[in-house]
This record gives sequence, C-alpha cells and structure tokens, in this order.
Amino acid sequence: MSKILIRGGHVLSMDPRIGDLPKGDVLIEDDRIVAVAPEIGADAEVIDADGFIVIPGFVDTHRHTWETAIRNVAPDATLDDYFVEILDTFAPVYTPEDVYASNLAGALECINAGITTLVDWSHINNGPEHPDAAIRGLQEAGIRAQYAYGSANLSLADYWFDSKIAIPADDVRRVRETYFSSDDGLLTMALATRGPGFCVESVVRAEWELARELGIPITVHVGMGRLAGRFGMIKQLHGYGLLGPDTTYIHCSWLSEEEWRLLADSGGTVSLAPQVELQMGHGWVPVVKALEYGLRPSFSVDVVTTVPGDMFTQIRAAFGSERARLNAVFWERNEPAAGLPTARQMLEMATINGAHVAGLESRTGSLTPGKKADVVLIDARAINVAPIHDAAAAVTLCADVSNVDTVLIDGKVHKRHGRLTADVGRARRLVEEAKERLLAQVAARKAER
Repeated sequence: MSKILIRGGHVLSMDPRIGDLPKGDVLIEDDRIVAVAPEIGADAEVIDADGFIVIPGFVDTHRHTWETAIRNVAPDATLDDYFVEILDTFAPVYTPEDVYASNLAGALECINAGITTLVDWSHINNGPEHPDAAIRGLQEAGIRAQYAYGSANLSLADYWFDSKIAIPADDVRRVRETYFSSDDGLLTMALATRGPGFCVESVVRAEWELARELGIPITVHVGMGRLAGRFGMIKQLHGYGLLGPDTTYIHCSWLSEEEWRLLADSGGTVSLAPQVELQMGHGWVPVVKALEYGLRPSFSVDVVTTVPGDMFTQIRAAFGSERARLNAVFWERNEPAAGLPTARQMLEMATINGAHVAGLESRTGSLTPGKKADVVLIDARAINVAPIHDAAAAVTLCADVSNVDTVLIDGKVHKRHGRLTADVGRARRLVEEAKERLLAQVAARKAER
C-alpha cells in the first residue's frame, strides 16, 4: 500500500461536514483519500503543502477534446460560424490519428490546469477506429474521464439538420463491451446525442433508448443561440417522454420557464460553458436561473477552437457576466442588488457540482475520506495570489494555470512543482503533426471544389 500525506495546506474540502481547514492534512492510501484533519500522523511520503491551497480537482463537464489540434483556429467565430468553420470544414477530414493526438494533448492540457475529471463530448466518430483512438488518448493521459460517444461529422447537412442518421448502435455496444464493461474504472462511458432540432424524432428516440439499454448517461446541447426558441428542445423531449435524471443538458441559455421546470422536475443536470456562451452568441450564462430551480450547475470549456481550455476562465466569465446582468436589472429598478452569485459558489460549480453532473459525486469532487484521491495544490505564495484573505476567492478570482503546482488523479502524481510528469514533448509533437495534416486536407478539399 502506497501512502501520501499532503501536509499543512489550506484545505478547501468542498465537503460541508469537513469544511475548510486553514492548516490541514490530507492522507491518501493507494487511490483513495482516507483522512482529512488539522493534523495527521502517518508513515507516508510527504508533500509539503505549507503556502498552498489544497482543493479537489476541477471537473469539466463538456469538452470537444478532439478539437485540440485546431486550437484557436476560430477566435472570432459565432455559433453559426462554428458549424461551418469547424463541423463542415475540419471535422470531416479528421483521421483516428488526429483524434488520438488531440485527446492525448487535450487531456494533458486539462491535467496541467488542475482539471482531473473530463466529460469528453466526442462527436468525431467518422469511422469505427475513431472512438478507439479517442479512448486511447484519454487512457494514456491518465485523466478521469467520461467518454461520451457521439455522431460522425462527415457532412453538416446530413448530421445537423433534421438528421435521419442515428449514432451506430452496434459500434456503441462494441465500445461499451470492449472498454467499459465495468462502470468502476478511471474511464466511464456516456452517449453524446444531438437531440431534437438536429435530428428527426425516430433518431432521437433510438439514441435515448440505446443509452438506456446500455445503462449509460446521456449528454445533449439545448437552448443555445437564436434557433433555441424554435427548437424548444426540452419541451420536445418531454413530449416524447424521454426526460430523465440520466441526462445532462448543456448551455440552456434560452430555456423557457416551462422548460426549466420540466428539466428540474425530471432530475436532469446542467452543464454551462460560460466563455463560449458569451463569446459565440449562445446567450447569457444561466447560473442564477439554474440555482432558482434548485439545480446544481457545473462548468465546461466546450471548444478550444475559440476559448481558453482552463477552468479559471470559465469561473470568471460566469461570475462577471451574471453579476453584471443582475446588477443591471436592479439598477433599472432602482433597488439594491440581491441574489448575486458568490466566489464560493463558483468553486462549488467547478468541483463538487461538476462531479454531480458527471454522475461521479460518490468518487470525486470533494476531499472526502472514501473518495478517490483527485487533489490539486494551488501555489498561494505566488505574487498574483498572495496574501490570502479568502482562500476560495483566491482560487476563483486570483489564481491561474501557472499557479497549479501539484495534481493527483486516483492517488497518482501527474504534476509536481509546476511540471507534468507525462512526455509533454511527444504529445505536442503529435498534435502539431495532426494540425499540419488537417490543414493540408482542408486545403485539398477546397482545391477540389
């Protein structure tokens, strides 16, 4: 049995029973946290956390990790632009090698930024070798991940406008049996479905029924952009009798009050991508609206084609935009502002809420004895963080990726003293080679037209 003692840090457990420990220890045995207390005596390898803030790892509940090779290719894109510039231009030429390189590099990017759990929304399954390549990249990176099997992206018209093409059930079953016969591993499985508005009813029903047959959760984009009102996706799903607690709804920027109620009553969960939603025109980030309906919203990066890949960005985009929106409402009323989200709530959304949304709250999301040892140390001595008055605010409003000193996943050290333990040079080389292949393929397709 291996033992690691994280000693003397400012512990933000995100477990209300344990609370915050301004000076505390975390004891890890093998892959699990076994004790969190002001002082622990143990014969163990010691990680000196004096001057550090100790938090559970961030949870990213929705990222198209396959897009890592085309990072920042569409910095000024709107949502409409994204469909053309990414899904109709780059996605159709992605090979399994490109997916592997992107998932490996993208998962390492997550770990480097303190994201220990990832929902990989993988709608790039242009052939049966693509999911295998995506999973291999996640496995090699060593991240905790939910691999969400999505559709192909060979044609924008065929896959995103009243599509009659369902995700291939036989291949989903193959992947489930081959890689996820148990739901207890570091990697688990979900189904990333396009849903109503993008697919005809028979396809929507087939994909929901497939996920439930296999006992895997469902994740779907809803209520984003100017088409959201016409789609009324939550209302359609309710009409089909498909709403349920096994489904995560992404964005939710334009849901009606009726749809919020239906979502909440069904036990569904919510994933928000704040920077993307603000920048690409999905709509306001509905943090407060989700909270009003008793939901526990989580955060996600979505696409690095257009936004940064870290959780600090998402936290601040949501915090700033929601407070600005609400302040404007109260100023208009000439009333004192009320119900503004707090810095502490942002940290909850990035950690324990994310684990809840990913269906992994029993394993991760807080520093709780019995849970898996997914732990991050933030350097609070850094000039952009010190001095500490409020440790939660220091993480959410001051720290950045450069302050992520140490990352453990499943009790294994993946980053120490600010450096990843993985072969970053190889991952970077592979993803740069993928970038060059993709640019060449896109250029060749354009030349043929």
